[in-house]
This record gives sequence, C-alpha cells and structure tokens, in this order.
Amino acid sequence: MFTGIIEEIGEITAIAPAGDGWRLTVRAPRAAADAVHGESIAVSGVCLTVVGSTPDTFDADVMKQTLDVAALGGAAVGTRVNIEKAMPVGARLGGHIVQGHVDGTGAVLEVRPGAQWSVLRISLPNDLAPLVVDKGSISVDGTSLTVSAVSAPADASAWFEVSLIPETLAATTLGTRAVGDRVNLETDILARHVERLLAFRAAPEGGSR
Repeated sequence: MFTGIIEEIGEITAIAPAGDGWRLTVRAPRAAADAVHGESIAVSGVCLTVVGSTPDTFDADVMKQTLDVAALGGAAVGTRVNIEKAMPVGARLGGHIVQGHVDGTGAVLEVRPGAQWSVLRISLPNDLAPLVVDKGSISVDGTSLTVSAVSAPADASAWFEVSLIPETLAATTLGTRAVGDRVNLETDILARHVERLLAFRAAPEGGSR
C-alpha cells in the first residue's frame, strides 16, 4: 500500500531480460539504503518486489503483463522514475490510497505553465473515464494528485487535468513531462469498488456471478 507521496526520483541503470519480462536495476539511494529482499517499492506507480539491493540500487522483476499495461514498458536505461516505499503501519496518509496496480496509461495532451504551477491535460482511456471525477484523486506515475478538470461524458475523447504545485514539479518526474509522453494511471480504489458493485446490482437476476 502506498500514499502517492514521492520520496525521491530514481534512475533505471540496467535492464536485463528475465523470461518474458525484465529485471530492472534502479538507482535510488534513499529507498535502497534500507531495502530488504521481498519488500515493495513503487516505481512510477508500479508496485515492484525487491529481489536484490546495494546501498544505492535495488533490483526488481517486472512481468510481461505489467510491461504491456504500464508505461514502464517503454523505459530504457537512463529513464528517471518516481520512487515510493510502502507505507508503514501507523504512518499518516498524506496522499490517498494507492495500490501500485496500474489501470492503464494516458498521454500528455497539453502542458500549460503558470507563474507558480503547471497544468497537465492527460488523455484517459474510455473505460477509466467513469472513475475520474473533478476534485477526486488519481495517481499519475505514482504521484497522488487532485483532478482539477475532467472531460464531459459526451466528449468523444476522455481527458482530465491536474494542477502541479512547485514542490510536485521539483520532487517528481512530472515536472519534465512533455506533450506525447505516456504516464501510468491508477484510479481511486473506492471508485473501482463502487463501479463493480453497481455492475452486479444492474445485472439481470439469475445472471452469471
């Protein structure tokens, strides 16, 4: 379980084939300093399991399904990534509940810099559009953000916007995102549960469970 509060920006330093997936080496000194085998670390919003570490780096395996679903599949040596270690029991929930289970990806459609902040407009897969609401929470590359605008249900292409304060621009990779960049998206777990519940309520009686 994570909160979407990024602890440091790491860098992928090696990618090695591992079956039909990858083994990543990530340089992230703060996270790696006390990393232990088997613990979870979110890499740009993707929950990965530590399989080895040094004082400055950690290794993690990424299966093919994750590479297919997440923007991490387009990463290369030198790619900068957002890093967050799992939330300890009893810690404050500074962002929102983030599982590290990416729902899909979006593309940066527009970057509007302001005097003190920057606004990103990001495309939204149509199947995720009902789960994203104005002033709701969303994780973008593992960063907990508040939705500041969202497309109308009747729009042909779904999108949402987030407004990034200077701290977010400096402390995460979102500060360097440009039009066309792909980002990992994780919608609010509460919205996903409600959608599933309503789907069953709407199912014909006697239908498949």
